[in-house]
Amino acid sequence: MSAQSNEQPETPTRDQKPAMTPNWERRAIIDLANVRENVKRVSELVAPAKIMAVVKADGYGHGAVAVGRAALQAGATWLGCAHVTEALKLREAGLNAPLLAWLHTEGTPFEDAIAANIDIAVSGWELDYVARAAEAAAQPARVHLKIDTGLGRNGSTPADWDALLGRASSYQEEGLMRIVGVFSHLAVADEPERPETDEQLTAFNEAVALAEDAGFDLEVRHIANTPAILSRPDAHYDMVRLGLGLYGLSPFENESPESFGLRPAMRLVSRVANVKRVPAGQGVGYGLRYHTTEDTYLGLVPMGYADGIPRGANNAPVSINGKIYRVRGSIAMDQFVVDLGPDVDVEELLGSEVVLFGDGGPQVTEWADAAGTINYEIVTRISPRVPRQLVEGTWGESGE
Repeated sequence: MSAQSNEQPETPTRDQKPAMTPNWERRAIIDLANVRENVKRVSELVAPAKIMAVVKADGYGHGAVAVGRAALQAGATWLGCAHVTEALKLREAGLNAPLLAWLHTEGTPFEDAIAANIDIAVSGWELDYVARAAEAAAQPARVHLKIDTGLGRNGSTPADWDALLGRASSYQEEGLMRIVGVFSHLAVADEPERPETDEQLTAFNEAVALAEDAGFDLEVRHIANTPAILSRPDAHYDMVRLGLGLYGLSPFENESPESFGLRPAMRLVSRVANVKRVPAGQGVGYGLRYHTTEDTYLGLVPMGYADGIPRGANNAPVSINGKIYRVRGSIAMDQFVVDLGPDVDVEELLGSEVVLFGDGGPQVTEWADAAGTINYEIVTRISPRVPRQLVEGTWGESGE
């Protein structure tokens, strides 16, 4: 099928060395068909609850506009962003679905958000700013009130909740806003055995009841992130916020995406840029923290921490021609080295595709483990220097 990108390198055949162009040296292939399948799978789990597709951080590194559009096509009805500036870009791209932004400072362009029909989350101090912005925009703001049920980040404390409801009610009576939602965020839903999730849901139910008793006609109550979507049906309420699962990744340490019917959407690839034979004892990389143990061949991969590859991911796996090799030495800004072993065909390896993770290669979690982090960070940090190639139901075999 046709790809949906203006930057499409042609796929070489087995007998044809690829042209070494910037677009082909490294790319993140984003399978939008898998995004759609993930939405459909989650829809089966949470119906009749609605799905908010969370596309903050440029769609977890996958491309917010493309992923948001695909998610809506598959049945998601809301989009979610951290910042209003992210949400405004979605509006500029023509995505007109209900859209929530939840992380603000005094410099947040609330008036622009209201004019663009972006719902605004309020934890406390923002309420007065949103009211003034609504007055300036001559349009009531749509507001979701956030209650901190135990995560300790944003959200009103339970002690301040009554006062927030009172102020919000006054502004609603003045016609400056409509309170359309109440929401919170879970702290340990990725550890289902822990009791804190039960405690948070109890606190959330109490906050919702108080909001309804205050006269607010709520359209949506939402607290479930991906781990709660997959493990806590009692947390689904009117809407769930699908983040990591939208991109086909598992939030649980010992469970694969496939066990939930999810399909990873990103495949990160590069090319072998150089192959050379070195003697035993050869130091590799800054600091010379790795030395070869025998005469061997080293392969150079033109990706580094400027591309979002974690600098400390020593021993991370890559796949070349179906065989797993390991990163050796420190990852540099633009490149890293793999030890190819003593017996290789240099001509065959030079220019071969390197799969860092995704279909035909290692899992994202293997890179996360090597870097001492989580899969969320690995995909989100892939930098804009890496071209995104959008494909449909195939891993880069489509042309223009």
